[in-house]
Amino acid sequence: MRIGSTTVVSVETATAELLELVDPEARAPLLISGERAAALSLANLREAADSAQPVLIGRAAWLDAEAALQLADAGQDFDRPPNGPLQPQPIEDGAAASAALSLARSAGLLPALWVISDQESAAAVAASDVQSPAEVELIARAKLPLEDLPDTQVVAFRGSDDGQEHVALVVGAFGGQPPLVRLHSECLTGDVFGSLKCDCGPQLKEALRLIGAEGGGILLYLRQEGRGIGLANKLRAYALQDRGLDTVEANRRLGFADDARDYAHAAAMLRALGAAEVRLLTNNPAKVRGLEDQGIAVVERVAHHMPANPHNADYLETKRKKSGHLP
Repeated sequence: MRIGSTTVVSVETATAELLELVDPEARAPLLISGERAAALSLANLREAADSAQPVLIGRAAWLDAEAALQLADAGQDFDRPPNGPLQPQPIEDGAAASAALSLARSAGLLPALWVISDQESAAAVAASDVQSPAEVELIARAKLPLEDLPDTQVVAFRGSDDGQEHVALVVGAFGGQPPLVRLHSECLTGDVFGSLKCDCGPQLKEALRLIGAEGGGILLYLRQEGRGIGLANKLRAYALQDRGLDTVEANRRLGFADDARDYAHAAAMLRALGAAEVRLLTNNPAKVRGLEDQGIAVVERVAHHMPANPHNADYLETKRKKSGHLP
């Protein structure tokens, strides 16, 4: 992909053959997140001292496609031998570097990129980081009978900026009052397979039960798997948790924020459904702030928590201690 005057290639998708084609002299440096650089013990070097900023790693003879993927994938940290030395270099255009890593994350890829060309800075790159407000288009609407719930419609929306499809379940009727609303991020492992590592499946079922008991409301099912990092990266984080990291540490070691979700699409969906004021079913203050920042008034926060089990007790405690979730 091309960011202004900077051409980058994802480490995760770049084969040795592709690198040979686009970088025949093997000069391309490696761009990684500051968090990942810290996990690789580079934070004591000046060019990698700020974990919030991207880090550019100079090319070395041993740093080929396979070695770069091993460096980028934190899930291999405990199995691979030490690689190095790694030499961070100054970054001329920090805005371009940050924008490139953001694009990789939004595509569900590891935030690690080969920088094929990095010529002079372009002001357009910095401007590209300031995006217009996210909008959604209502694509389809149909009745969806659900067990033990009032008449329900399913409404599909598509994001104007990224093309992602999200779904709203409009349950019953809420009589002109602020509806009870649940923002539920997609969780294949919990919602479909019944994983005990999280509380997502029980939260989804209980939210629908509570909305039905109210006589009506809205559940938004958002395509934000793994708190916005995507399914494959969520499974990488799971593997790190198996090694003893908590959910926040695992996400950060992979180069992601501990919670990469935003709620612009959710707010746009609620506006399209005529719900400018809501009662929000959540224990996560970030969801309240996220909607209010997008112009949706949260007139009441309704507590929503599930009992812990032996597999997710530490996960739930981490959400309270590190992510600010309320009891």
